[in-house]
Amino acid sequence: MAQESSMNLAIGAPLPEFSLPDVSSQALVTPKNFDGAAALLIVFLCRHCPYVVHVRGELAKIAEEYRSRGLAVAGISSNDAKSYPDDAPEKLAEMVKDCKLPFPVLYDKTQETARNFCAACTPDFFLFDGERKLFYRGRLDESTPGNGKPLTGKDLREAIELLLAGEAAPLTQNPSLGCSIKWF
Repeated sequence: MAQESSMNLAIGAPLPEFSLPDVSSQALVTPKNFDGAAALLIVFLCRHCPYVVHVRGELAKIAEEYRSRGLAVAGISSNDAKSYPDDAPEKLAEMVKDCKLPFPVLYDKTQETARNFCAACTPDFFLFDGERKLFYRGRLDESTPGNGKPLTGKDLREAIELLLAGEAAPLTQNPSLGCSIKWF
């Protein structure tokens, strides 16, 4: 597994537009689907990446825990499904069901959305405020597969708490670390 880290989209940047199918329902999802949410977390993910497998459970907990406080979550997979068939929409739908992910997972077939977000790896976390300006771009926490550090979601949880409390964005935003997006 090749590691990739990212930190390209600037804090304060507007949420890039997208219109992508939900892998479970095939319904098109756009940012308008999340109107009214105090915060929107976009996570670039896939099925096969060990870094994503490592954080899926914690990500589901965070989505459930903060839903009642106004956090909406959407996953986006942009991997080349021809070269990585485990990341094809039907396999992603199985992941959503098997992992009981409480948020839609969208498929970015053209990879345009990943490019507009400057996404580089899976998982890659983008937290937007109520005005859909980027508040946090970084990692879930310092845990990675095999490094022995506990999976807590600390970095992302702190950013969500600051955003929901109306505070400034975290000064320290450590880049996401994971498998590179599988470009065409």
